[in-house]
Amino acid sequence: MAKSYEFVTLDVFTDRRFGGNPLAVIADARGLDTATMQALAGEFNLSETTFVLPPDDPRHTAKVRIFTPSAEIGFAGHPNIGTAWMLAAQGRDTHGRLTFEGGSGLVEIDVERDRGELRMCRLMTPKALSLSAAPDAADLAPCAGLDAVDIRQTDVASVGLDCVCAEVAVEVLARAAPDASAFRAVADRWLGPQGRFMLCLYARDGNQLRSRVFGPLYGVTEDPACGSATAALAGLLLERDGASNNQLVMQMGEEIGRPSVLHTGAQRGDDGVRVWLAGQCVEMTRGTVFL
Repeated sequence: MAKSYEFVTLDVFTDRRFGGNPLAVIADARGLDTATMQALAGEFNLSETTFVLPPDDPRHTAKVRIFTPSAEIGFAGHPNIGTAWMLAAQGRDTHGRLTFEGGSGLVEIDVERDRGELRMCRLMTPKALSLSAAPDAADLAPCAGLDAVDIRQTDVASVGLDCVCAEVAVEVLARAAPDASAFRAVADRWLGPQGRFMLCLYARDGNQLRSRVFGPLYGVTEDPACGSATAALAGLLLERDGASNNQLVMQMGEEIGRPSVLHTGAQRGDDGVRVWLAGQCVEMTRGTVFL
């Protein structure tokens, strides 16, 4: 007899259906092995799918594993926000707080409600900001169908998952187009044959940002709303500005018909630059997987 697993899908980083970034959540993944989780993520074929398991430490809410269609990753923004929203809707938070055990460390999430209705979930990234050198513009430009002169500056930033950030003019975003073969060529030269990276193209106007994130080597041609890249970018811009804190609003997804809004900010602390990320969600579907 087939075993059944319940799932929920949500649109994340939006307050309306058919916007944001879709996410599938298996609310009780006990009994699933890694290969089956990966196969299910490929079956859903969304940017990410999460699998909720009992925590190793009973003081925490859950262990959450995150899979793209082709790989498991240690941290991502929209899977944590969406999973938190779903668990909070079930009353699984404790005094408005959830703690997830993730592949990159603990993710603390605060839940905001208004008259009992969920309003926002806000997480602190599991790691302080780290920065490193990225491939130069001449290497990265073909990955997005651009010319080297279109890219102003490149960096690798991470708050739990590495992201190559490349600054461009806002008009460049509309004509960018990912090229998987160019991604593979750059990854092979830079990271080795099994290497993967995602590319965040962004344009800035004060505290307003627009971006597009491409990750074909993760099975995600374009991510409608990428929280890990947005959070990493908030930390990167804080370092560039030399400020003590910032608060930014990111617009994503317009180019592919999934308008998304991500709120983020960074502040300096004793252990480096720490970043928060927040957004809303809309539950879309519920169903059953039979295995």
